[in-house]
Amino acid sequence: MATRYRFGDNTRVHFITCTVVNWIDVFSRECYKEILVESLRFCTNEKGLRLHAWVIMSNHVHLIISAKEGFELAAIVRDFKKYTSRMIIAAVEENVQESRKDWLIWMFKRAGARNTNNKVYQFWQQDNHPIELSTNLMLEQRLNYLHENPVRAGIVWNAWDYKYSSAVDYCGQQAGLVPVELL
Repeated sequence: MATRYRFGDNTRVHFITCTVVNWIDVFSRECYKEILVESLRFCTNEKGLRLHAWVIMSNHVHLIISAKEGFELAAIVRDFKKYTSRMIIAAVEENVQESRKDWLIWMFKRAGARNTNNKVYQFWQQDNHPIELSTNLMLEQRLNYLHENPVRAGIVWNAWDYKYSSAVDYCGQQAGLVPVELL
């Protein structure tokens, strides 16, 4: 039987990964990353999300998050994924410069048809594998892993140079694109 990962205490810090179906490199385009950035801002301002660290890679997003008192992480993440999937698929369909449009839409429809939880499309993989970061060591390891992701991928030389990450917030140089609550 497969292990089902679930959020623990909503106010405790969790590490999650949201992955695009079939590991499709959707976020190679800045316009789709901007949808995620705007949604993270909205969730922190309106949905009770406490965002501690984040990075957007070409086909997945890592987040270190908790919830404000009275909010549920599972509900916040569910709404984030539902909204961003709808908005990104619509942006793909409307993007006249998207050379992969037909293929991307076909892949999202194909994934949706294979999952009875969907009506038509599926953008994100079902699970987000939440891990409660219960020790300082776990927290430090996941924070470093998250921020070093663009360096390991060869996108930047230094983690703080990557625009779509909270690494710049942690090095004290300036504020990043999305306000974070430092750990």
